[in-house]
Amino acid sequence: MRSSYQKMITAYPGGWSAMAAAMGWSLAGLENRVYERKNQQMSVHDAFQIQEFSGSSAFAEAVAARSGGTFIKLPEVGAISNEDLFKKFQTLHVYLGVLSEEHMDSTEDGKIDKKERVRLEAIEKDIHRTLAELMAITYMIYCPDEVEVFE
Repeated sequence: MRSSYQKMITAYPGGWSAMAAAMGWSLAGLENRVYERKNQQMSVHDAFQIQEFSGSSAFAEAVAARSGGTFIKLPEVGAISNEDLFKKFQTLHVYLGVLSEEHMDSTEDGKIDKKERVRLEAIEKDIHRTLAELMAITYMIYCPDEVEVFE
């Protein structure tokens, strides 16, 4: 988690001192929370606030990874169309073809080595991300009256 805090803080214009000011803390207060000094910790609320200020998704990525998952940023709501949906389906089909080919090559000798696994997992992440984006676009187009609020 500490690494995610550091990434977000350094991504913020002005870095550590500017983020401390944005949060209403002293620089020492921010450092104490990040490095868990003097019995201080970063609250989830504060971590999300820093993430929002920084425009980064580092905290969400860290939470997802720590939970055994992957963070997938969904597309922004805006001008989306059936053409966007079609493009996502096409991209998904391409990734499935790449996965199929890589899977056949990787399992041909009866085992998957570390490099092959890394390649397979990268393709898998692309497929998951694309599928999540595809479904988000679908819901944006075909369920316009359903607005989900996460708080």
